Amino acid sequence: MISLKFRVAAFASRLAPTGDKCGSEPAREGAISITTKLSTLLIALISLNAFADTPQLKVQATLQPADPVMVGSLVELQLDIFTDSWFTSAPTLPDLKLPGALVMPPDGHAEHINQTFDGQSFSGMRYSYLITPNLAQGFDIPALTVQATPDQASHELSAQSQPLHFNAAQPPGFQPGETVLVAQGLRFTQKTIDSATPLKVGDSITRELTLQADGALAMSLPTPALNDIKGLSRYPKTPQVRTLDDGRGNFNGGQRIDSVTYRIDREGHYSLPAVELKWWDASSRKTRTATVPAVTFDAAASSAYKPVFSITEDLKKLGQQNRLHLSGHWFGLMALVVAVVLLGWFSRPLVQRARLNWQARRRARHAAWLQSADYAWRQIPAQIEGKPAQLGALYLWTRRSRHGLKLTNLGPRLQTFLRACYGREPTQDQALRQIGESLSTLHSQAGRNRESVSSALRPLNPVHEKDFP
Repeated sequence: MISLKFRVAAFASRLAPTGDKCGSEPAREGAISITTKLSTLLIALISLNAFADTPQLKVQATLQPADPVMVGSLVELQLDIFTDSWFTSAPTLPDLKLPGALVMPPDGHAEHINQTFDGQSFSGMRYSYLITPNLAQGFDIPALTVQATPDQASHELSAQSQPLHFNAAQPPGFQPGETVLVAQGLRFTQKTIDSATPLKVGDSITRELTLQADGALAMSLPTPALNDIKGLSRYPKTPQVRTLDDGRGNFNGGQRIDSVTYRIDREGHYSLPAVELKWWDASSRKTRTATVPAVTFDAAASSAYKPVFSITEDLKKLGQQNRLHLSGHWFGLMALVVAVVLLGWFSRPLVQRARLNWQARRRARHAAWLQSADYAWRQIPAQIEGKPAQLGALYLWTRRSRHGLKLTNLGPRLQTFLRACYGREPTQDQALRQIGESLSTLHSQAGRNRESVSSALRPLNPVHEKDFP
């Protein structure tokens, strides 16, 4: 673009009239006019080049066939999307819904096409919507908006197709509201599967009907009549519906498989009736009928062993004899049991909390007992009789019974015992024997004897004496 500007400027300088150094007035005006025109041309070229750099998006819609269209036939809406560049990703296609018609949207498969618009080449992709009208009426296809991002586009582009219209007519030989199948070709077959040979009561036979229609949507194929047969139990299966193609993604038609199983309830001769299907041949434009023949078979009685003496009545009578009768008394008792069980079930948290509280109180009482004077008193005989003898329980008892550490306050026998243990001439064994014999009276005397007695021992703590509470 810059080189183009320089070339235009050089060309303008060459076209400028030559003259004297200053130049005449007409010459200068001519040079200015030529320069102005060339500048305008340059601006136009620049604008045209900038416009050419922006990719274009075009959308066209056509109907195949355009006319005539029959109810039940297949109408192809071809949506062609073009650009003068190329597509970096698949375009976004709109949804299409037509009341009174079945619409199958594109499956993502596209046909690559090329076309020229105003002498300019465009490349594009063709998508197909398959439409099957179910009513004899007119159908309006609105303008479809397509969004795509061609190469060199700074943002996503949008383009619309033109609206279309078509009319659907009822094929000859079909009544209004009757299901119409329009196809290029049709194949209607059946097969049967027996569960056993020969068939007996309790066995089953399966009838399978396969319908293939060229140029028809699979979801538009009619349901064949598979009615009930007296003496047989009918069990239909879910139909299998699928689209037929050529293996490369191109649509060919539809297929529907209907299957029903009949269970034989009693012996006899049976016939599954023939099934007829009326359809419109789009190739010859005639009404045709496809038929599968009837299926006949015989069912024999079951060969299961039958005992000479039937036990059915005996079992029935035995069941009546052992039938349980519940009176109002037993019913009330059962209701009471159920109520007690429910009460116990819902009162479990309260019972658990009460049990935990009782265990806590029991542990507290036991701990208090271990800290009591009576517990210490019961340990005294065993410690006195032990080898060697100990006085820890005796001291513990005096502290817990609020007598302090002055054991001399507990009576003459205890004073005699202490002198024997800690006097100038200790006679510990004799003193222990005497104190053990007098334990029965020591407890009662300790409560009454609170007078001070001069101690024969030197104080253990010369400073002060500790009295424990």
